[in-house]
Formats: sequence, C-alpha cells, structure tokens
Amino acid sequence: MWKSMMGPINSNWLFQSAMSSLQQTSATNGSGAANSQMPGMAGPGAFMMMLMAAMMENVQQMQSQQMPTQQAPAANSLSFMTPASSSYNPAVANLTMQHKDVATSATDQSDLKFRPVQFLKLDGQLDGKLSGTAVHFIEAGKKYDIDPNLLSAIAVHETGNGSSRAANEKNNIAGMMGKNGLRSYESVADSIYDMARNLRQNYLNQGKESIAQIGAKYAPVGAANDPTGLNNHWTQGVSKFYTQLT
Repeated sequence: MWKSMMGPINSNWLFQSAMSSLQQTSATNGSGAANSQMPGMAGPGAFMMMLMAAMMENVQQMQSQQMPTQQAPAANSLSFMTPASSSYNPAVANLTMQHKDVATSATDQSDLKFRPVQFLKLDGQLDGKLSGTAVHFIEAGKKYDIDPNLLSAIAVHETGNGSSRAANEKNNIAGMMGKNGLRSYESVADSIYDMARNLRQNYLNQGKESIAQIGAKYAPVGAANDPTGLNNHWTQGVSKFYTQLT
C-alpha cells in the first residue's frame, strides 16, 4: 500500500507532518515534558518519530530501486516528442544505378521546382508497390530540383497507385521505356530517381512548364505504343492527384 501511495513529495510531507505533530505535542505538554521523553525515547512523540523515520527510509529505498525503471520511459517519450529538424535525413536508399547529376537550367521557369511537402500526407496516399516510398520521392525531388508531389502524382497515375504489372514485376513506376520495351529496375527507388532525372533533363530543362506540357511529350495522345488510348487521361489523372497533395 505504501509503495503505491508514496512518492518523493509524499515522503517530504510525511516528515514535515511528523515534526509538526511533535512540536504540537511539546507545546501542549511543556518543554520539560518533551525533554524528559527524548533521552529514553519514551512517550507518544518519540514513538511517532521512530515510526516516521522507519517509513521514510523504506520509501526512499523503494524509490531508489524504481528510479532506473521509471526514468527509461521518460527518456523515450522525450526522444519521441522532440521535433524533427528542418533538414530531413532518412535512411540511405538502396540504389543500384548511377544517377548522374543534372543541374536546373535557367530555361526552367516552371512552378514545379522542389518544395517542402507534408511527409505524412504523402506517405499515407501511397499504396501497393509505392508503399513506404515517400522518402525516395522527397530525396529524388531534392536531387533534381522537382516537386516531390509531381513525381509521386506521375507514379500513382502510371501504376494505378502501385498495383500495375510493370510496378510489381519490373519495379517500373513511371512507364520508362528502354531498348526492349518497359525498363526493369533493381528497386523502386532506382525507378523513382531515373524518372526524376528524365523529367529534369528532358522536360523541365527543355522549357516544359506545366503538367499538360509535360504530358504532351511524356504520354502523347495517339502514340503507337498506346493502343488502348490511356494517354488521353494522363494529364487529367496526374493533375488530379497533384492537386490532392498540394
């Protein structure tokens, strides 16, 4: 019972109460009576002091034993609640390709350059093969000076939010083509960085300033490799998700 009821404040209060009680007893019985009880530790005041001292010693021992256990959660809570720094420093992506640097050209007058994004909002919107890739969209956006929301919007449209065959079998989340058709990547992160490089080098640096202008080249309507006409919906689909995130 004492273990659950007493803490550091209660033990101090207990001592003060005991001293106050003893002083009141002394004042009532007279200083001579109090002095005559102390040498032999007899009488109600002395007994109370012995009891209080024993109880306080017991409480202090229990507190010293519990201290390491009680302090650990407090440290963890403090660490968890500490605000993140302004510089985001995630785990290093598992990149197997060499992604060359491409500087932002002066011809890029678009409003699609890199900007801070709401990480939790972006992360919560990605599904399937794109789950957990928000960090890569952010880092690729930083590297190539592109809004991460644009990169993720293109990936979501191209893959049906991570559910396409190309995403699941080839880690290709952007519809990037190679000599033999759809390219295969060792990781989704590689695909994200390659898409960002391509957009910076061949679109934004070439004066494409909007999603519609990018789409006219990225997914041209009537293209030979689009027999089902999916390119007709590219600009609308990418713009819709981009708007949801921004």
